[in-house]
Amino acid sequence: MSAVLDLGPRRHPRRMSLTPMIDVVFLLLIFFMLASRFGMDAVLPIAGGTEGAGSEWHGPPRLVDVTPDATLLNGEPVATADLSAAVAGLLPPEGGAVILRPREGADVQRLVDVMDVLRAGGVTDLILID
Repeated sequence: MSAVLDLGPRRHPRRMSLTPMIDVVFLLLIFFMLASRFGMDAVLPIAGGTEGAGSEWHGPPRLVDVTPDATLLNGEPVATADLSAAVAGLLPPEGGAVILRPREGADVQRLVDVMDVLRAGGVTDLILID
């Protein structure tokens, strides 16, 4: 004789609810949106002389070559710290533009550092050429 065990009516397994998973996804989305930074771009003010119109060049040449490990003013090496004083001696009394030319291998940060040194020395009219 075999005994049959009666456990009652067969129950179907419960379906999992997706609500907790959706809540977690939205919480992660809010976290990453609040933790990220948007719009942190910096603007480099570079004046183009007379903004595209032709003008006469006044005074001696003022060409600053920016290389990865040196700064050249009209082809002569100059320490970056002394650059603004050297350029100031070449500027005419009414002011003038300084041309910046990055050379092969010079990164953008090096160029920005040279621009900051010139701007700190009072040079505001910078022309960037390729």
